[in-house]
Amino acid sequence: MFKTELLSPAGNMETLISACNNGADAIYVGGKSFGARAFANNFSLNELKEAVDYCHLYGVKLYVTANTVVFEQEIKDFLDYMKYLYEIGIDAVIMQDLGMINLVKKLIPNLEIHASTQINCHNDEGLYLLQKMGVKRVVLPRELSLQEINAFKCSIQKEIFIHGALCVSYSGQCLFSSLNGGRSGNRGMCAGSCRLPYELYDNGKVKTNGQYLLSTKDLCTINNIKDILDSHIDSLKIEGRMKSPEYVGYVTRIYRRLIDDYYMGKEPCVTAEEEQSLKILFNREFTKGYLFNDDVYNIKTPNHIGASLGKVIKISKKYITIKLTDNLYQEDGIRFCESSKGMIANRLYNEKGLLVNKISKGSVAIIDNKVNLNSKDTVNKTTSKYLANSINRVNAKKIPISFKLNALMDSFLEIAITDGVNTFTEKGILLSKAKNKPTTYDEIYSKLNRLGSTPFYLDKLEINLDDVFIPMSVLNDMRRILCDKLIYKRTNCQKKVYFSYKKALIQNGKASTSFLVRNEKQLKFLLGKGRIYTEDYNLYKKYKKQNVFYKLPRIMKKFPDFHNENLLVSELGSLYKYSKDNFIVADYPLNITNSETVNFLHSLGVKISTISPEVTDFELEKYCYLTEKIIYGKLDLMILKKFRKDGTYLKNRLKYSFPIIHGDYITILHHKNLILNGFKGRIILFDETEKEIKNLLLELNI
Repeated sequence: MFKTELLSPAGNMETLISACNNGADAIYVGGKSFGARAFANNFSLNELKEAVDYCHLYGVKLYVTANTVVFEQEIKDFLDYMKYLYEIGIDAVIMQDLGMINLVKKLIPNLEIHASTQINCHNDEGLYLLQKMGVKRVVLPRELSLQEINAFKCSIQKEIFIHGALCVSYSGQCLFSSLNGGRSGNRGMCAGSCRLPYELYDNGKVKTNGQYLLSTKDLCTINNIKDILDSHIDSLKIEGRMKSPEYVGYVTRIYRRLIDDYYMGKEPCVTAEEEQSLKILFNREFTKGYLFNDDVYNIKTPNHIGASLGKVIKISKKYITIKLTDNLYQEDGIRFCESSKGMIANRLYNEKGLLVNKISKGSVAIIDNKVNLNSKDTVNKTTSKYLANSINRVNAKKIPISFKLNALMDSFLEIAITDGVNTFTEKGILLSKAKNKPTTYDEIYSKLNRLGSTPFYLDKLEINLDDVFIPMSVLNDMRRILCDKLIYKRTNCQKKVYFSYKKALIQNGKASTSFLVRNEKQLKFLLGKGRIYTEDYNLYKKYKKQNVFYKLPRIMKKFPDFHNENLLVSELGSLYKYSKDNFIVADYPLNITNSETVNFLHSLGVKISTISPEVTDFELEKYCYLTEKIIYGKLDLMILKKFRKDGTYLKNRLKYSFPIIHGDYITILHHKNLILNGFKGRIILFDETEKEIKNLLLELNI
């Protein structure tokens, strides 16, 4: 029977154990390198081995993220890492880099690969390409609706996010943090530029002032789980490798119960208390996300807001009196919403002024005014030691086993152990008729049930017993030996792989000049000076015989029937659809950072690959087919599915202006032009006049 997998995050061993104990089918973690959460604790190589053994002991799969782009000088280290992960027995590696996916499938063909959401695969054509490459599963973008996902025809496994933080930009398509702060989201070091305040301008007029216009709510689908499970998606993913063990454990527990209820024929639903607890653990307001076409923005705050606790009804210099709508416990964290002040309720008084450790909802609570509050605010609960303690009281996971014991006259004692999959049998002493008191069923049960220090519990016991005597020490020894054998079998999944890797020196073609234009005036002025890219299909048709290329959208929903055309492509589906019989230039949103990616794209039929602007060392060009680099222009910082329609640019706290381009999706451009002197490559124009273009060409010596 098909059953959807519940996939939980873990940033350290404590969180991994919490996810296991609360019912995760699989867990994803990151190592110290190549993972898209560089600021999580993450796992050392030895800890990864420990994590694999622990997960496999309890029948849980372990996936490791290696979902950053890989630079040329890192390829050997990346392959060594992949070899290590395969040999310790991880169940899959989650990857973004196209070149590394292709290379690893060649060198370690039995290593299961899942394509990260960073790869931005949002259409059937992209799914078919990844399936052809040998990818087992694709983590779909959060921007897809459930209806769109259900319409996919490709049979590749599909994984979606169901809970946690959202990116405002299509994942893998954001350069905001990289180009503004030197911390690349594609390298796991996102600075969270989207969580900062911005002003929105329309034609020079302020539309909003200092709000968190790019900040998103947190995804929560607890009330929509039936619709999701009806879709038979292969894996449901919880975001949160930087979250606490309590957060991961509780979120896992809630979704585990909902999924189990669904498969048992019950209506999966949550209680008000469970929903309140989820809000206390972490939320920036909840949204059903683009999965259900819900609003995803919370422009008021980028921070955890907690859950409603009550209203301040009285204030003095010494005390604050709150009418509660939820229970308040000593040591709870609270926030006064309008004043943006927070504190821990170290001392808690009831209406009689007596110190207590809990006050029930509906009652009045009195706390010390440690924050100099002077307004009757609404109050939220943001942390709860009581909740954390209750989450941590979950029992450690145990594995059901069965014993079968044969203790027959004039035969060797025989005990078999099984976990339902693996079976081991141990033979003991030769048995004879008991001279005095024969061993009883209860004595055997007592000894075989002594499993407290093991990961097992006794589920079934079958005994065939004659009137014989069995020393209890023999039963103890045989039980220990059988348990050790079963543990070893469940955890021993190590493999060996041998390969060698050597980069080939490829003669690169001569670098040329190209231009991305925004209008016909720019295009006509530049005719004959190099390749010209335009997003205007009508302009392309008019001038295509003059070395003009049509720049396809970065998000492709429909695929026109193109043959013998000049195309600039930015996403996987277009590569799969058009690379065989069109002149294709691969654009930088494909995150091309190494020679293996360039060479793989060339094998698909791509003629020229555009190197990611995040690459500053162009050593890779010696080892790959023809490339071009961006040498001038305002780069796309992020692309959004939806945004306010009345904005022409954003302004940050430093007063930098970021132009906004509206269309089928929203593009936010960099506030300044990249300038790379001394190279030939692509010039990206925005609103430059003919005179400005002429001066630019002189400056760049073109």
